[in-house]
Amino acid sequence: MKLGARIFKTGLAIILSLYLAILFNLEPPMFAALAAAFAIQPSIYRTFQTILDQVQANVIGAVLGIIFVITFGHEPFVVGLVVVLAIAIILKVKLEPTTIPLAIVTIIVIMESPSETFVEFATGRFILILVGVFAAFIVNLVFIPPRYETKLYYKIQHATESIIQWINLLIRRDADPRSLKRDIQRLEEQMVKLENLYLLYKEERNYFMKNKYAKARKVVLFRQMVLTTKKALFVLKNLERRSEELHSLPEGFEKNIEIQLDQLTKYHDRILLRYIGKVTSQPAEEMMNEINDGKIALTELFIHQYEEKAISQAQWLHILPIISQIIEYQEQLEHLDNLVDSFFNYHKDENQVKVQEIEEE
Repeated sequence: MKLGARIFKTGLAIILSLYLAILFNLEPPMFAALAAAFAIQPSIYRTFQTILDQVQANVIGAVLGIIFVITFGHEPFVVGLVVVLAIAIILKVKLEPTTIPLAIVTIIVIMESPSETFVEFATGRFILILVGVFAAFIVNLVFIPPRYETKLYYKIQHATESIIQWINLLIRRDADPRSLKRDIQRLEEQMVKLENLYLLYKEERNYFMKNKYAKARKVVLFRQMVLTTKKALFVLKNLERRSEELHSLPEGFEKNIEIQLDQLTKYHDRILLRYIGKVTSQPAEEMMNEINDGKIALTELFIHQYEEKAISQAQWLHILPIISQIIEYQEQLEHLDNLVDSFFNYHKDENQVKVQEIEEE
């Protein structure tokens, strides 16, 4: 089992909340620890948003709890009614649904306070909850800040390498069909995780003005990296789905597809390496000419094969999605290459790549 940064941060937040509760003589400290565990988030920005939402949600719960206890007492029915009302209000004012569990905890601990000193106990419990929430924010701000740029880059690179390997095996008829089907399913799940990780990276805020524009360009660039990897996966899925029709094509036509995909996958790999400085120049003009000439030759040959009745109409319709996906893949790669080139050519002092030479997970 691998322990991630969020697990350690949760532990640190609980420790800090307990010490703060003890320091300020707030009893029982476990309520602060419970709040800290609920409030920890995967990014600084989300933790800040959580604090704002949690404070509002807990104020709603606390106010409702105090009003109903003073008016109707501590009966279990009253507690349940307050929980229902609080959830309805939280959803109505469009606070994050993740704030609901802690708001419910706040309501229960407040409404179970002794009747004789209800206001004093309720206030103490509410302060304990807030201590836990702020402890979580401090830990996320100071300890083990998330490095989403590094993590996102290496996950994109890892997914791209897997896709490229399968494309090269498939077009050379060396791919095991069962293994390929399993891996395509895994890669689709991986792309969903990539999208979520990209959103976390996008949400990260810059605290220095000089990094603002570089970060904005990186957000666009990483979005295109994800889109290009997804397009490579679409190419692989189309090749796998139509492998029989592909291998039944005339030898010259199939060879053209193989050569073009070889060029495009090398181009893709080169762009990713250029971003982290392992390649220092744009692709040679000769390479780009070969890629563009290959696209023209492939489309012309595809049309020629149909016109000369070298392939049937059914074959032509089955191969058409493969050709279109390959052309779209090239267009996405060219756009990504232009973004990387633009990133390194403008405002060079601000454009610092922070991807480290380690692989996260």
